[in-house]
Amino acid sequence: MLKLGYKIAPEQFPPSEMLQQVITAEKSGFESIDASDHFHPWSESGQACFIWSWLGAAAVSTQSIELGTGLTCPILRYNPAVIAQAAATVSSLAGGRTYLAVGTGEALNEYPVTLEWPEYEERQIRMVEAIGLIRELWTGQKVSFDGCYYRTKKAKLYTLPKNNIPIYISSLVPESAYVAGYYGDGLLTVGGEPDIHKYEQILSQFEKGAQDSGKSTENMPKAIELFVDYGVDPEASIENFMKYWAGALIPALFLNKVYTPEMSAQNGKVVGPEAIRKQACFSENPEDHISFVKKYIDLGFTHIYFHSAASDQITFLKAYGKDILPALKEKV
Repeated sequence: MLKLGYKIAPEQFPPSEMLQQVITAEKSGFESIDASDHFHPWSESGQACFIWSWLGAAAVSTQSIELGTGLTCPILRYNPAVIAQAAATVSSLAGGRTYLAVGTGEALNEYPVTLEWPEYEERQIRMVEAIGLIRELWTGQKVSFDGCYYRTKKAKLYTLPKNNIPIYISSLVPESAYVAGYYGDGLLTVGGEPDIHKYEQILSQFEKGAQDSGKSTENMPKAIELFVDYGVDPEASIENFMKYWAGALIPALFLNKVYTPEMSAQNGKVVGPEAIRKQACFSENPEDHISFVKKYIDLGFTHIYFHSAASDQITFLKAYGKDILPALKEKV
């Protein structure tokens, strides 16, 4: 069931470059991508395209690679009915090779355009309600939904998805993984924490939530994003991680009202090169990458998304696809 994917970076690259990257990723053996859905980037130096437009372009430019969000927040700047329609359209264009990953979001993307940023507990309740509405709309029936936060009256999607779109729920801590297991079809998290036991706890809580809702996690995707670099200048990549993502490495960003790229960058000023190195695998040795990734596979993760901050993503994709992906497949 192991699926090796690519974390595409709309925070770093304009959509035209990303399109060439996903085409190269498919040709290089990557089986899936996850694409961030942001209104603002993490820093003033970054990019932030409308990912749903880009996913449509990616769908008609590729043949086999799976496409999905990593992740979208369907509760504030979006009405969940719009996300249901967007994901269904991408699925239609892609012939069904899609998934949808959702989460409770960040103020960086929601507050600037809504002036709303509820407490985490309310956002989680909203997310669960949004998932219910999205699933009802994917049935193609007329949906009159009367929730606490969202209401529809005979709303119907007339362009339906080509597949039964699985919904992955983001969890960065064990406490939220139960919800992902209970309400989701899969899990999405981010690797690199020094304490590997945290991931054991996340997977354990995910499994408990799934079992309590009557599901088995045996065939449920358990996805994780990993920072790596190979075949490029590692020091330049570390600089790029600091430039574009430092703010995202501080947990406060996901809890507090940090709503501009400047605030995010300020939040990340405490992140230095050594902190980046500890959370990633920057090596020219294929065995280092195999060992780094295999830790997570051995824990039980089934979908791995590799995130490189290299300026030259094409070189990275070709090298990783040639030297690392086949070796990982052989190890499993």
